Amino acid sequence: MELTESTDAPTRARVARSILENGPSTAAQLAERLGLTPAAVRRHLDQLVSESSVASREQRPRGARGRGRPARVFALTETGRDHFDQQYDDLAADALRFLSETAGDEAVVEFARRRVAFIESDHSRLMAQTPDRDPAEALAEVLTRGGYAAGVRESPIGQQLCQQHCPVAHVAHEFPQLCEAETDAISAVLGRHVQRLATIAHGDGVCTTHVPDVPHDHTGSTTSSSNPAKDGASS
Repeated sequence: MELTESTDAPTRARVARSILENGPSTAAQLAERLGLTPAAVRRHLDQLVSESSVASREQRPRGARGRGRPARVFALTETGRDHFDQQYDDLAADALRFLSETAGDEAVVEFARRRVAFIESDHSRLMAQTPDRDPAEALAEVLTRGGYAAGVRESPIGQQLCQQHCPVAHVAHEFPQLCEAETDAISAVLGRHVQRLATIAHGDGVCTTHVPDVPHDHTGSTTSSSNPAKDGASS
């Protein structure tokens, strides 16, 4: 049994990767793509479903529905995606450990700042294209494009920037400099001190950043004189 399990594991990984790379697929599509029999593919899919790595649903018919049971499509779950993400996380964590040991913590901080440099540049570009847009909403779009699945909610004393996903959450748990650099960038583009209320890296379900209201003068500019890049460190 153990021999069969170890032999099956690489093939099961191929099935999962094919779904990752090609999107939700039927057993027949996977069999053709991987050169396996449909029965073999279904066996691997059953195991992936039992592990909560894959979920199935009925395929929506595009034309007139024929007779017989509709085909089922299989898609990766968050658990399944995490399996692939973890491989890259381990490599990134190893690289940052090496950087810290050989060049010091300041090198890690500089790396973290460079990694989120796109936030300021992309936000500036987007606001130039749509100057009447709410800056926080524009920021949410920038972050979503970067893999953060972000949105904005109104609150009685400002706004909350919510990130449903963090592509570096596992690594940021060990290297909080990644979160701190991200918070600094958010603070800089919004021109005010912001406060992190929750982070996925610390076990919360969502990264939540409080963006306070800032009084405006008669010209429409903010009256805040603080240095947001300096004051916006993650809590």
